Amino acid sequence: MPLEFREAQPDDLGRLVELLANDPLGRLREDPSQPLNPSYHDAFESIRSDPNNELVVAESSGQLVGMLQLTFIPYITHTGSWRCLIEGVRVDEDHRGKGWGASLIRWAISRAQERGCHLVQLTSDKQRPEALKFYESLGFQATHEGFKLKL
Repeated sequence: MPLEFREAQPDDLGRLVELLANDPLGRLREDPSQPLNPSYHDAFESIRSDPNNELVVAESSGQLVGMLQLTFIPYITHTGSWRCLIEGVRVDEDHRGKGWGASLIRWAISRAQERGCHLVQLTSDKQRPEALKFYESLGFQATHEGFKLKL
């Protein structure tokens, strides 16, 4: 069954948080309990109202099976070009191994091209070696060392 992609809707939010929480790292930082923490609703509305952010879901037979967030970033560098940041990539664990993650990323790359981006970038936690191999298999290269500072 092919995947269909669409903008996430408010009714999807509970399922999106479930997907984010359904892995070893996500369990440590997400809260899928109901009712949802209001901060999820606030973040959803901020994303939805920002023309440079898109929260996208993947469906198969009407079932939400994957997600990702795209952020389009203008830069002064590279002659004032745009890039696309891919974040929060998830495919439901019962649907992994079907090539749907690759389809989701390829769709995101196409969307970035539609928006005129010259570069697509993403990060993946070093504790996810299978994800790192997955992104490399799609042509991504680990060209930079990333840093984060929790506030």
